[in-house]
Amino acid sequence: MGDQIDGVWLKPLKVIPDERGRLMEILRSDDDGFRRFGQAYLSTTYPGVVKAWHLHKVQDDNFCCVGGMVKLVLYDGRDGSPTRGTVTEYFIGDHNPMLARVPAGVHHGWKCISEAESLVINIPTEPYNPEAPDEFRVAWDSQEVPYSWDIELK
Repeated sequence: MGDQIDGVWLKPLKVIPDERGRLMEILRSDDDGFRRFGQAYLSTTYPGVVKAWHLHKVQDDNFCCVGGMVKLVLYDGRDGSPTRGTVTEYFIGDHNPMLARVPAGVHHGWKCISEAESLVINIPTEPYNPEAPDEFRVAWDSQEVPYSWDIELK
């Protein structure tokens, strides 16, 4: 669905298993797509639940689903963007370990598509400021974003 949105950076993640368990690097300060560190947090989502739409004017988000699966959806509504109007879907998590950087100004949200709760780590470029939150929301089913969370059978 759509071409890649301008400013989005994807990093396939490598899982390194051994007899003790496994290791997976998520984001390094020497990665090509690294901008800066603001904070790190975990967000969980129950099966079938949609968490959308979010938008930041300053911060980039770096999302990685480390448990379960989510369908991460991005919409570029930025004025002057070469990819304005583009919608993209990424299926990330247990079956497709990946980090996705979502640039400021791009609407984003996800739906848990696994049978169990999904675990998403976000490493945004800015710390959360409760006095002046860089958090703007649009309802998950808003006509402002041209996307339906319904399952489309092909």
